[in-house]
Amino acid sequence: MIVEIICVGTEILMGNIVNTNAAYLSEQCAGLGLTMYYQSVVGDNPQRLEQLVTDAMKRSDILIFSGGLGPTQDDLTKETVAKAFGLPLVEDATALGLLIQSFERFQKPMTENNRKQALVPEGSMVLQNRAGTAPGIIIEGKQATAILLPGPPNELIPMFHEQVAPYLKTRSDATLFSKMIKIVGVGESAVETMILDLIQGQTNPTIATYAKTGEVHVRITAFAKTQELAMEYIQPLIDIMNERFTYHIFAYDEDTTLEQAIILKLKEMNATISTAESCTGGLLAGRIINASGASVVYNEGFITYSNASKVKNLFVNEASIEEYGVVSEVVAKEMAKGCRIQTGSSFALSTTGIAGPNGGTTDKPVGTVCIGCSFEQETVAKQFRLSGTREKIREVAVNRALVYLWDIIGGHIN
Repeated sequence: MIVEIICVGTEILMGNIVNTNAAYLSEQCAGLGLTMYYQSVVGDNPQRLEQLVTDAMKRSDILIFSGGLGPTQDDLTKETVAKAFGLPLVEDATALGLLIQSFERFQKPMTENNRKQALVPEGSMVLQNRAGTAPGIIIEGKQATAILLPGPPNELIPMFHEQVAPYLKTRSDATLFSKMIKIVGVGESAVETMILDLIQGQTNPTIATYAKTGEVHVRITAFAKTQELAMEYIQPLIDIMNERFTYHIFAYDEDTTLEQAIILKLKEMNATISTAESCTGGLLAGRIINASGASVVYNEGFITYSNASKVKNLFVNEASIEEYGVVSEVVAKEMAKGCRIQTGSSFALSTTGIAGPNGGTTDKPVGTVCIGCSFEQETVAKQFRLSGTREKIREVAVNRALVYLWDIIGGHIN
């Protein structure tokens, strides 16, 4: 079963908004075992849209549209697709009822042009929109099936999840099932080298690597009749990955982040964490706190941007700053140790660095970052040389700090 995605809207074509719908829909369709060869973006032009629909019907079984279902004059997706399918538009009682309910729910008056949204291609299926006013539509034509979805992601995503996905499952006799393995502490090229034999020998399952900031994600995907059978195909590769990457693996699913994995580890250890930040200015604390369950393990944090603040709040020795510089492993250690003393946490993580664009020297150029960690009776630190804009350096520094902590709590200091 071949599916094709068509996103409608001049604002997408011109780059005024990011087309997140295509990424979401393609990922969901892959998980349903549907094959995809084409994705398109077309502006609010009925002639070009109609030509695109006509071409797509010749090469794909299911066409999924997003956008252009609103009440205004430039919302022409429904009308254009209906024309391409040779179907008249009729006012649908179900669509009208849902439309009226939507306006009552949002406590807004329904203007006459909104009634346009109750017009649907004759014989089509109407999908309820719980977050907006434009109903979705499924047209089962002789050549292909068209699925029309609203453009706003907060409307499209629940509609697809609750109504479209169950419908598509009835159209597919197999499934694509994936497991994601997330790795830190190993670069993308090194990961690929370590699994090159698996990649070169792949048939079903398939293996793909993706580089993220400070992480490498490996997706293993199997095609099978059932999810259970697909998992049987995938498990041997997971076992091999476990042998080769051991503690570098922090998650086996799409949703778990590094900070969430750290929080789970700290919970298991009945341990706590605090932070002392200079160059990252609270970003590290924010990453940790943003993860569910952080309140159980995170105690408190310090943003000690000035030297005086480091001395006053973290007991950093002025002589250390004078001799080694504020961006040094020595100061990073003292920051971490002072933070742990102040908070009584099991672990304390510190960051100090030069994010730029100014402030670098020959010995310590922009991008020099030192990360410290204090735990039990030991305090360690490591220096990194990062590159990029000020924002990128700070972002990567946070990730390096979390990876450093992951290694330490796992007993793998490097």
